[in-house]
Amino acid sequence: MADREAPPAEPLRVSILTQGPYLIASIHTALEDGQLMRFQRDLIDRIGTRRARGVIIDVAALDVLDSFGSRTLRDIATMSRLRGAETVIVGIAPELAISMVRLGLDLDLPTALDLEEGLAYLGSMTGASILS
Repeated sequence: MADREAPPAEPLRVSILTQGPYLIASIHTALEDGQLMRFQRDLIDRIGTRRARGVIIDVAALDVLDSFGSRTLRDIATMSRLRGAETVIVGIAPELAISMVRLGLDLDLPTALDLEEGLAYLGSMTGASILS
């Protein structure tokens, strides 16, 4: 019987960009649980390699966030803080906010309306700017 190779991992639908001392992670579409865990590992690793002082997670493309997703975002924020970086979630659409409240989901972490406000929040928390 021939050994079967595991299928290649599906590419993540997330981009992680560096902007000065910050990482900006944009989630482009809903992620399955395994993909969320991979995103978490990649982002936490990148904090160390880029010596990031702040993380912005942009969820503007999401129309749904389940309890596992919200817990994973909270875990990312906690892990980031342990690695020396503040985290802010940006881009929560009105429909997503409404459904999260109706489902009783609370991120219990900093949020901002958009990327610009997220950068301002991180600047106030870290004392760093994107020009650093």
